[in-house]
Amino acid sequence: MRRFTFIFAILLCFTVTAQVKQEIFESFKLQERRDVQYYFPENLDETKKYPLILVLDANYLFDQVVATSKFYSRFHGMPESIIVGVNQSKNDLRYDDCAFEPDTGLPSEKGKKFFEFLGMELIPYLDLNFSTAPFKMVLGYDITANFQNYWLFKDHSLFNAYVSISPTLAPEMETRVPIRLGSFEKQIFYQLIVEGEPSKDTQAIMAMDKGIKAIDKETLHYFFEEYKGADHISVATYGIGKAFDNIFGMFKPISPKEYKTQILTSEEPVFQYLENKYKGIEDLFGFSKPVELNDIMAIYAASRKKEDFESLKPLSDLCKAQYPDSMLGFYFEGEYYEELGEPKKALKTFEKAFQMDEIDFLTKEMALEKMDALKADFGF
Repeated sequence: MRRFTFIFAILLCFTVTAQVKQEIFESFKLQERRDVQYYFPENLDETKKYPLILVLDANYLFDQVVATSKFYSRFHGMPESIIVGVNQSKNDLRYDDCAFEPDTGLPSEKGKKFFEFLGMELIPYLDLNFSTAPFKMVLGYDITANFQNYWLFKDHSLFNAYVSISPTLAPEMETRVPIRLGSFEKQIFYQLIVEGEPSKDTQAIMAMDKGIKAIDKETLHYFFEEYKGADHISVATYGIGKAFDNIFGMFKPISPKEYKTQILTSEEPVFQYLENKYKGIEDLFGFSKPVELNDIMAIYAASRKKEDFESLKPLSDLCKAQYPDSMLGFYFEGEYYEELGEPKKALKTFEKAFQMDEIDFLTKEMALEKMDALKADFGF
């Protein structure tokens, strides 16, 4: 039990209503106190799971990451997340925390302790005390961007996603990172953001980029963004939104482009696309996401356009479960029976839809028109 006593020595006093707090973390591994910042979504719900984002160089990056996260989660671009930032600017702590041996490129003694502090103290504390999801992401800039790569050297990467902003690479890192990224069976996201202005690290970074691009593995999701107008300082403000867009792309509602290029062109049943999308979200993030109304309407439209009427039945069942008070489920089921050539079943189902609440483009008038048309055609 002694090894876990550090958890209870943390000087924290959280409230659910507080969004951002800055506290002192008593680290047993480092034998020192560290400034840490935390962001929790509004109305934190213990029944929900939240991805965890670790921000190194938090003095520079934390506010921007929090702002981007709030914006993207507000407009459905990503799930609400818990964010923890480690401040490292005071007394140039970042250079001690992330120092590496010049001959081996591996962390120095202080670097090893900092690595253990993050992976064995700070993150486990949050996992233990808050409803965190298995999905974890880390962001770093310059020397801290290099440091985060050391988690790739473990057999099981602590993080699912890495955002590396203009890294100052340790020796051999340009070859080690591609080798390690190619070794994982779990899904790994790796976002590399660089400036257009050349630096002493440019050659190594481009070699690493080339090595990663050569990896042919479905589980690796690699993104490279170069900002021609940025230098090594300004690049820290570039690309975080784009990185979130890439990493959390699966979580976003179906877009018009996705509808045209993936759903309409797929040879699979239309409903299968929706199932695969939400199963992928659950597998990746470790929690299920309620099906967006936008996605239901996209699948409905595709079912009609491709004349895949069989997909209407499972779609109607889904709507009854997710939107039980609305017309969706019974209206789609009515159309299914209509296309199946069973007018009596269709009529009864549209009558049920008529009694439910209107939603989106579906109105009681539309259900009534369906009922009147069936009665006129079949003499009911």
